[in-house]
Amino acid sequence: MKIGLAGYQGSGKSSLFQWLTGVEPDPAKSHVGQSAMAAVPDVRLDELAKIFKPKKLTHALIEVTDTPGLSRDQEGNAQKLASIREADSLVLVVAGYGGADPKDEYQKFYEDLLLADMDLVQRRIERVKESQKRPLPKEEKEKVQFEMDTLQKVNDGLESGNPVPASALDADELHVLASFRLFTHKSCMVLVNTADDEQDYARFNGMLGEKIQVLAAPVSLMRELSTMSVEDGQMLVEEMGLKTVDRDEIITTMMDVSGQMTFFTAGEDEVRTWLIRKGATALDAAGSIHTDLARGFIRADVIPVADLIRLGSESAVKAAGLAHSEMKGYVIQDGDSLHIKFSV
Repeated sequence: MKIGLAGYQGSGKSSLFQWLTGVEPDPAKSHVGQSAMAAVPDVRLDELAKIFKPKKLTHALIEVTDTPGLSRDQEGNAQKLASIREADSLVLVVAGYGGADPKDEYQKFYEDLLLADMDLVQRRIERVKESQKRPLPKEEKEKVQFEMDTLQKVNDGLESGNPVPASALDADELHVLASFRLFTHKSCMVLVNTADDEQDYARFNGMLGEKIQVLAAPVSLMRELSTMSVEDGQMLVEEMGLKTVDRDEIITTMMDVSGQMTFFTAGEDEVRTWLIRKGATALDAAGSIHTDLARGFIRADVIPVADLIRLGSESAVKAAGLAHSEMKGYVIQDGDSLHIKFSV
């Protein structure tokens, strides 16, 4: 899962990148983007460590990309937009300080993304029209017509300002559009970069209605605090009367918006969290651990981590009748601990 931090130049996304990943932005990569890994927090991992006392404790990681900042005058944006398209999910960073209107900033940026999608789709429509002028076998002709119908359907939505969501398209239509990596089909949240002395972050939460998740944080301040010792940071916050934001909340929300959830593997050697898309099956989970587990899948022994933490041991969970064995089609639930039985 690659999460792209996107925004206009000066929005604060590079500071957000450093805060989330601990990696300092490289100016030499400002036009192509810079990626780093960020650990996904989960308090359940620490609770499991108390039970299993493993040799190794491993957090799931997400790839965070500081995408090139867009120019408000559109100059040089084409190549930058291509870089942003590579992300699976977006965090749009907008300014909420110095008199800036974060809602207006979001709307302008979203319009830039929508227009970029429209340009991409319309250029493809013109190429398909040209191909339709040539004699084609019946099967190929039907295939090209289906592509045209799909593109036109999407283009109509873009032109009206109401993009057709991916959820409203069937599998064949999504296959036609897969290579486009449309911005308007990506999961997205908004982070308002506030002034350091902001005292009410919650006031931004509903500014875009119920469909868009919005969080707010003094990104520059949080980046600075992340480079300081805990004691020095706490002293600065107390002296200045500042309010901070929990980094873990930002990352957890990013994961939720992007449709990811967590499952666990636990034992004396290692306790580990894994990320998987919501709705994934036991076979999908096995494959994410190792391809051999998916290839030779027999069953998945499942223990809900909440019950494991509450009861204190796997044997206690089994005695309570809360453990269960599942076949490959079982839909993974957030917080499942899995032991995959396989044979290759």
